[in-house]
Amino acid sequence: MNRPQMVVERLNRVILGKQEVIEDLIVAVLAGGHVLLEDVPGTGKTTLAKALARLLDLDFKRIQFTPDLLPSELTGITYFDQSRSSFVFRPGSVFTQVLLADEINRATPRTQSSLLECMEERQVSVDGETYRLSDPFIVLATENPLETQGTFPLPEAQLDRFMMRLAIGYPPAAAELAMIDAWLADNPLEELEPVLDGPALLELRGRSRRIHVGPAVRSYILSIIQATRSSDRLLLGASPRATLALTHAAQARALLEEADFVTPDHVKRVTVPVLAHRILLRGSQLGRSSDAQRSRIRDLLAELPVPTEDLSVGNPED
Repeated sequence: MNRPQMVVERLNRVILGKQEVIEDLIVAVLAGGHVLLEDVPGTGKTTLAKALARLLDLDFKRIQFTPDLLPSELTGITYFDQSRSSFVFRPGSVFTQVLLADEINRATPRTQSSLLECMEERQVSVDGETYRLSDPFIVLATENPLETQGTFPLPEAQLDRFMMRLAIGYPPAAAELAMIDAWLADNPLEELEPVLDGPALLELRGRSRRIHVGPAVRSYILSIIQATRSSDRLLLGASPRATLALTHAAQARALLEEADFVTPDHVKRVTVPVLAHRILLRGSQLGRSSDAQRSRIRDLLAELPVPTEDLSVGNPED
């Protein structure tokens, strides 16, 4: 069992019955992406984030997003220190390795937008100065899709910076019974020991980016992206950023499965969580419906031809 699979196995001890979601989360982390966890309260979003940070041995901060949260609380402020007679920068919450942005859609658009530079460029600009964030830097954001009072929908520019949107959902009955047994006397979260650390994760990310993506698979990825742009049922298709996200996620999926090159199955496995939140459907009722978005991406996948030739052709390591 390789180390990414070990992380998946350990997370399965804490979040039971959700193998697919956990694998997608690890794929996003291996690909260097951020994740939006969209689900109702109590399904384990915060627990999953804490468990991930513990297994990766990374610094963890959680910040509750509220309408009165200021951008400076995230990015930091420059203040005058009288004892030093100089201006000093006080880092905000984003100066960590794993940031849990809890209920991100409860903050104002101004505060939400303060994360754009952090998520894309891994840096913060305050008062004309630029401060680098740690590497790795992972944002795990949560939102409740059913509760809309007092919330501010994430704009498309913000959504596009999340590599994946995942929904944990309710566990199967058997898994929920096992959860009662597991949490009855102990806290499985406290028993987790690190499997990776920051440098090891960065090394795995480097390996992921070197996994071969043949010409046929590249064309397949592009055909999926272009299908979202040409569909008359979509108001907004996937961006070029989504093209790269889908490619990198497919590479990370291949790494998780210990494959030497990316196959169409790897691409198909990650397409829905990578693309569904980046499209808008026509019609006010369906435009941002998560279920409708996922369903439309599945329909597009079913309509497109899949490459069948030798996918390892052109691999420089062959």
